[in-house]
Amino acid sequence: MITLYSYPELFGVADNNGYGLKVFAFLKLTGIAFIHRHIFDASAAPRGQLPYIDDDGEAVGDSETIIAHLTHRYGLTIDGGLTLAQHHTDHLITRMLDNLYWVMSYSRWQDENYWPAFRDALLAQHPSLSEESLREAQEFNSMRYYYQGIGRYAPADAYARGLADLQVLADIVPSSRFLHGPAPATVDAAIYGFVANIYFFPIETPLRQFVAAHGNLVDHCMAIHAAINSTVEPA
Repeated sequence: MITLYSYPELFGVADNNGYGLKVFAFLKLTGIAFIHRHIFDASAAPRGQLPYIDDDGEAVGDSETIIAHLTHRYGLTIDGGLTLAQHHTDHLITRMLDNLYWVMSYSRWQDENYWPAFRDALLAQHPSLSEESLREAQEFNSMRYYYQGIGRYAPADAYARGLADLQVLADIVPSSRFLHGPAPATVDAAIYGFVANIYFFPIETPLRQFVAAHGNLVDHCMAIHAAINSTVEPA
């Protein structure tokens, strides 16, 4: 049995981290049975990062590695009809989402305009957390942002990077279907992982304002959200 370990839900989204939500959506879209365990402590995870899976005793971390492992082990065909050019496009989008992650995370933990709302939402939904633990997490993330680079930007310049990524998505995501056709592919799960973590959070960052203003991004997000919530994984 597969167990997915990822960060807890928030605002009706199954994981408040884009990478964990990507894996969750992928599992749901492919129909693989799995158990979802929400945790905050990532110390037991490969490389100390969430998400990771336990696949009958084999621990696999990193969202892309998890998806590659599952695809190979279970013969998944969700991307079977894609062309080489489409695979290349998906790779580029995945790397762009890695950049968007930092801006999205910065908006929650670093920007004092939005950090209090994010902190209060976590405390309200997850009583096991404390203000002290979240402040420690904020300080840790601040160091990550500094060494990654996004923490050295003024807020307007940091958001400009994320908005440029979202503009690319707004330009290429179709208005009435998934990225490569009428059926979702892995890349759609990846896009959902990040867009849902922006759109469903009622915190009016520049990123959310952009997504809400682009109907095709909202429609894509809602289509995946409906598809993956039509069934519930085992408890």
